[in-house]
This record gives sequence, C-alpha cells and structure tokens, in this order.
Amino acid sequence: MSNKNNITAIAIGGFDGMHIGHQHLFDELGEDGCIVVIETGYANLTPKQERGHFTSYPILYLELEDIRHLDAKEFIEFLKNKFNKLEKIIVGYDFHFGKNRKYDFNDLGTLFSGEVKVVAEVCLNGDSIHSHKIRAKLTIGDMKGANAFLGHNYTIRGVVEKGQGIGKKELVATINISASEFLTPKEGVYVSLTRIDDEEHYHPSVSFVGHRVSTDGSFAVESHILDGEVVCTQKASISFISFIRDNKKFNSLPELKQAIKKDIEIASKQLKILAL
Repeated sequence: MSNKNNITAIAIGGFDGMHIGHQHLFDELGEDGCIVVIETGYANLTPKQERGHFTSYPILYLELEDIRHLDAKEFIEFLKNKFNKLEKIIVGYDFHFGKNRKYDFNDLGTLFSGEVKVVAEVCLNGDSIHSHKIRAKLTIGDMKGANAFLGHNYTIRGVVEKGQGIGKKELVATINISASEFLTPKEGVYVSLTRIDDEEHYHPSVSFVGHRVSTDGSFAVESHILDGEVVCTQKASISFISFIRDNKKFNSLPELKQAIKKDIEIASKQLKILAL
C-alpha cells in the first residue's frame, strides 16, 4: 500500500462482500482514507485481494493471527505506528477487536485521542445487511436479494480450465473456470454477465454452477456467451444476475440441449430489458 504516511482516516473490519453496509463506513473516510481489512481466512464473497475491485480507496490487509493477541491499548498503538497521521477511526456498531474480541468501539473511544466514528446498523427494506445473510441468499439461489444487499452483482473470478469437450460439439460452447476460493451460489442455471481475460466489458451470458448430472457428474462453473463465440485464454469473471432454474438430470443430450436453448431465450430477454 502506497502513501500510508498521508492517511488520516481508516475504516476497520472484515469487509467480506464490500456490501452496502460496508460502503456506509467507507463514505466516512474522506480524501485521505484507507480501508483496513482484518483477514480471518473465512472470506468467500470477496476473498483475499478481491475487495479491491469494489473501492477506490487503498486497502491494508492484516492477518487476524498477527493481531488477535493484542489488548486494546496495544491495538491502538499498532494502528498509530502503521498510520502516523491517524486522526479518525471508523467502525461498525458490532465491531470487536483485541484478545478474545473482548473490546469494542467504547474502548476505542476511550483510548484513541482522535475521532471514533461508529456507523449504525444499515438496513434494506427493514432487513439488516450482513455478509452471512448474503451467503444464505446465495445458497438458496436468491440472486436478486443477494445483489440488492451487495449493491453490485455477485461476481466470481477464476482461471480457465478445460471442460468435458462435448459442449461445443454436442451442446453449446462454454468457458469453464476454477473459482474454488469463492462461495458458489445454489446449483443451477443463471442469467449472467461474463468478462473475458482483460477485456473491459462484460458479455451477456448464461452460466451453470453445479454437478453435471446429465453427463460425467463432475462439478463445474461454466458460462455460455450470447453475443458470439469468444476465445478465453487465461481467466474470466462471472457476474450473476438472476436464477433461471435448478440443476436437473436430463435423459439425453438432445433433451439437455433443448433446455439450454430455453435458458438462452430467458437470459436474452432479461438482459435486453436490463440494457434498456
């Protein structure tokens, strides 16, 4: 992270998902702000450096194992050593820190000589926004609900891997990726947008997540591009828009191909409406 000597405000948290609740904290940072991520190892909405895709602020990643032994005073000193011009600390209402997570924002306010801003619970349609609720929505295929909480389309990224080899010949051409660090949504078919390699734009697409129960049974994350055949050589990003149908076993490849054709029609219609 560059220019940390100029940082005057930091927002501290786990920030998995970088959802709209998190964005309320970032809104308090001002011009010389920085996001401090406490990395627990459990982040799977925006694992590791993925958080950087959803903010323009610099991010400092701290491993929980490296700081969990600190008491409140030691934690404050640790932050002041990292940011020698620190004037403001921003945390959520449920923030806890230090040894055994025994300290909270009240301890920050007592021990830190600058300003401590505590951001209240953020709700959408009367429901409080938390990363665990987004995960729960993804596991039941509630993509619209998850995206509403996130404030952006849920996106997974991965490196290209070889598929079965029958898609282009027998069904439709797909891009297959390995994205094991991400939480994959409920098994099924989705309206999606797919970004290829380092292209700036996303292609309209239909994506499948789950076990290929009609063929070899293996688990796959694959995307079919709707606006023409593309060549993907290294990596791809899939942004999920909405759920189309559950994963289902078909008795033959022609039957599966017919179902995919219907999926494509549904996705094309939805994406055209979104583009208006």
